[in-house]
Amino acid sequence: MPEITTRRRLDRPGRRRFELDPDSFARISERIARFLGTGRFLAIQTVIVIVWIVLNLVAVSLRWDPYPFILLNLAFSTQAAYAAPLILLAQNRQDDRDRVALEEDRSRAERTKADTEYLARELAALRVAVGEVATRDYLRGELERLGDRLHPKG
Repeated sequence: MPEITTRRRLDRPGRRRFELDPDSFARISERIARFLGTGRFLAIQTVIVIVWIVLNLVAVSLRWDPYPFILLNLAFSTQAAYAAPLILLAQNRQDDRDRVALEEDRSRAERTKADTEYLARELAALRVAVGEVATRDYLRGELERLGDRLHPKG
C-alpha cells in the first residue's frame, strides 16, 4: 500500500514525501494484468465498445464521440500503454518465482542424488558382505563333496 513518510531535516522545511512499496505495487499490477487476460475482461470491454458505438451512431443528443470515434481510439491507446508495462511487470515477477522454484528443485535433486548414491554404496557393501557369508547352497555343496571324499562310490 502507498505510504506517506516524513523525513525531518533541519535545513529543509517539513515536506511530505510519497513513497510506494514496490512489492505491493507489483502485486496490484500483477492482479490487473491477470484480469486483462481473462475472458470476463474481453466480454466487458466488448459490451462497452458496442454500447459506445451504438450510442454515438443512434442517439443524436448523446454524440460525444462522432463517427471516426477518436475518443474511443484514445481510450484504447491509453489502455494499451498501461497494459503492456503491467503485463511485463507480471512476467518479471513470474520469472522471479520460476527462478526460485528452479533453484529449490535443483537443490532437492542434488539431495536426492546424494541420497541415492549413499544407498547404492550401502547396497554394494551389503552385497560384498553377503557374498562372504556361507549360504545354504554353498554349505550343502561342500558337505556333499566332503561326503564323496569320505565315502567314495565305486
